[in-house]
Formats: sequence, structure tokens, C-alpha cells
Amino acid sequence: MVHQLDLIGLASGGSSGSSQLLPVTPLLGVAMAVLLLAAIAVAGWGRLGHGRAVLRAGVRAVVQLAAVAFVITWVVHSLWLTALFVLVMFTVAVRTAGRRMTDAPGWSWAWAAAPIGAGVLPVLVLLLGSGLLPLKGLSIVPVAGIMIGGALSATSLAGRRALDELTQRHGEVEAALALGLEDRDARLEICRTAAATSLVPALDQTRTVGLVTLPGAFVGMLLGGSSPVAAGAVQLFVLVALLAVEAVAIVVVLELVGRGLVRRPLEWRR
Repeated sequence: MVHQLDLIGLASGGSSGSSQLLPVTPLLGVAMAVLLLAAIAVAGWGRLGHGRAVLRAGVRAVVQLAAVAFVITWVVHSLWLTALFVLVMFTVAVRTAGRRMTDAPGWSWAWAAAPIGAGVLPVLVLLLGSGLLPLKGLSIVPVAGIMIGGALSATSLAGRRALDELTQRHGEVEAALALGLEDRDARLEICRTAAATSLVPALDQTRTVGLVTLPGAFVGMLLGGSSPVAAGAVQLFVLVALLAVEAVAIVVVLELVGRGLVRRPLEWRR
């Protein structure tokens, strides 16, 4: 997400010039390789169970960013190609979030399109319709990427936590059903609180901005020559928009889980 935020800053603030957050030199590549190996070692030897996942994620990031760096230079010059690129991002996000939520066979993962779309689409329509977001690929791609990325995280976290809660507390769900609650209400009564914690990362990021972290949009715009006020305004908008997108996504995920549209293969049954 950070590289997308930097795109906004540099696009809004003008030419990037010679200012760079990190110099792109062979030393930077060596440093990244060392950090990746350290992450793999800690995740493996620390018995976190994610050593291979860290390796795959790091390699994929290298390949994907290299590909995007070449593709995006000509995609952003065409609105049709921009729309196609955003659709690809959306599709990958749906697939990723859906698989994170449930490993049920078939196309049940496709339900992730509902929370991601419900969170992202209104924001993009509002921005484009009001003219706040220029109808240009260089503006649309990073903004859409930021919103889709936020919705992806909220959807996968909320879905996993809700389903984990239902699995672990299936006895309480059965008790609620025995008391006369409908299936949807019984499920939501048990899983709502756990799923709601998925909004905490976005809340913490917003609460600590400027004190703990200086996000990419803010830094990118400053490096691009914008004033601190303009940089702060853009960053504030990004954070508030992400809160709205993720809150909507979580609510929709809860509704899908409550209605049994998203569930585990061996999940409890009434």
C-alpha cells in the first residue's frame, strides 16, 4: 500500500525531481534481501509457522512490483486500460480475501466481492462524480488500489474472526437457537464482537498518524514539493476514506456470515 500512497503524493505534488525517500542502489537490494532472510528465519525458528509464507510473499512482491512498474507506465495513459487494471486489482483482492475467509469448495470465496465492492465503489463514485479525483489513470489507479487494499484486509480479517468464533462457540449458537433466535441473529450475536475488532488496525493508524507513523501520501507529497498543509489534507482524506471503506466491508461480511452464505466446509450445522 505504501508505494501506492507515494504515487498519490508525487502525482499531486508535481515532479518527484531528485528527492527520494530511499536511494535506489545495489545496497538497497542487499538490505532488502538481508531483511527478508531475517524475517524468514524469525518466522521459522520462532515457530510461527510462516517461514515459507514469508519467503513466498517476498518473492511475489518482487515479481509483482517489477511487473507493475513496467505495466503502469502505459496503463495510466488510457482510461480503458486503467479501468481494466482496477478490475484486475479488484478480482485479485476478492480471490485473496475469499480464500482467507473460507476454504470451502466451489465458488463460495466469490462472496468476498460483496464487502469489497460495497466499501470501495461508493467512495470512487463520490470522488469521480464530485471532481475531487481527476479522471486520469495516474490518479485513479493508486486511489483505487488503496481503497481495495483496505477493504481486502478488513474483509479477510472480519471473515476469519467471525467464522473462528462460530466454530469455537458453536454450543452458544445452538443455545441461542434453542431460545428462539433466528439463525442469522444467533450467529451475529456470537461473532459480531470478534469481527468488529478487524477495524482496530485502521483506527490505530488514524489515531497515531503524525505521532507514530508518517504515511506514504504525506511523505510523498512533501518530497514532491507540496506544502505541509496540502500533504496533511490528502493524508487525512485517505485515512478517513479507509475507515469508511473498512467499516462498510466488515458490516457486509457479518451479514454474509450471519446468513450462512460464507461458512467453513465442516462448520457446525443446525
